[in-house]
Amino acid sequence: MSYGLNIPKDGALDFLSLGALIHRLDPGIVPFRKAATCQIHVSGGEFNVAANLSDCFGLKTGIVSAMADYPVGDLIAERVRAMGVKPFYKHFKHNGVNGPNMATVYSDRGFGVRAPVVFYNRANEAAAQLKPGDFDWKAIFAGGVRWVHCGGLFAALSATTAALAAEMMKEAKAAGAITSFDLNYRAKLWNILGGEDHAVETIGRIVENVDVLVGNEEDLQKGLGIPGPEVAAKSKLDPSVFFGMIDQVVKKLPQAKVVATTLREVHSTSRHSWSAVAWIDGKTYTAPTAELDVLDRVGGGDGFAAGFIYGLLTGETPEEALKLGWAHGALLTTFPGDTTMSSVEQVRAFAEGGSARIQR
Repeated sequence: MSYGLNIPKDGALDFLSLGALIHRLDPGIVPFRKAATCQIHVSGGEFNVAANLSDCFGLKTGIVSAMADYPVGDLIAERVRAMGVKPFYKHFKHNGVNGPNMATVYSDRGFGVRAPVVFYNRANEAAAQLKPGDFDWKAIFAGGVRWVHCGGLFAALSATTAALAAEMMKEAKAAGAITSFDLNYRAKLWNILGGEDHAVETIGRIVENVDVLVGNEEDLQKGLGIPGPEVAAKSKLDPSVFFGMIDQVVKKLPQAKVVATTLREVHSTSRHSWSAVAWIDGKTYTAPTAELDVLDRVGGGDGFAAGFIYGLLTGETPEEALKLGWAHGALLTTFPGDTTMSSVEQVRAFAEGGSARIQR
């Protein structure tokens, strides 16, 4: 299957991400103001996709990022290695007092009627200091890279990270790689950089070289500046609003061949209805709807992106690629942390209509 994309058949890396590596402190269902202990998860929207594709789907993946040389950086680097992701780091020396730091995300899980709460400490973040010229793209792409990915989380960190993302996408296209971008619009991050107008202008310079977009209606509106739909959705699972915006997306980005997103109706923190939709080379596809019992919702969207990209990279039918993304994203909500603990066999079984019956 080509999907309108000219995907290279092989390369030293199947997939390469550019993004910030962060650590997430997770006190479980206890709110931070009452927390006594927490788990540490290593994460980063762009990294999560590379980690999932390596650990679950067995692809050769890499991450381009910043690494601060201090114990928190060591912890993060160890988890990157454990997920089988090849690092391309620019190193920063930590001064022992105020950085540069590896960013911290604080995120409890909520429960029932109480939603999860997410906030950040990205003060003096090493990744925000990354800039064009920091990486030798010719050397990185020399052995061949099939697919290159970035996202709105990294682009929102600073003016220089956005410029670096644009530089990478341009170099990736020149090297013959497929490019994808997850809009992942986060108002808290963009608000301190200049708000929605600045986001649209900044992201515009990156996505002019992008083949595959991941993002929901809000991401398309706020990240790309696409006007909102004429018709209100009947529910969060109604794909008509998303599909109704595709013409505008393609008019703005004529080179884009694939646009996809998850659909999620949150009944309570612990109970979601879950689906996914994709527009692939002019045709629309919708995944089934699953009722999820959610342990930890963080990373579900990155789980979807990984399964979907795996399907596209391995030549599955568009329906099957979408279902692999949908199934892996669903499974990811059943694990603690932001990255996968699933096997590809579990993903395929769920995509084919498997159940939660015990596997003996």
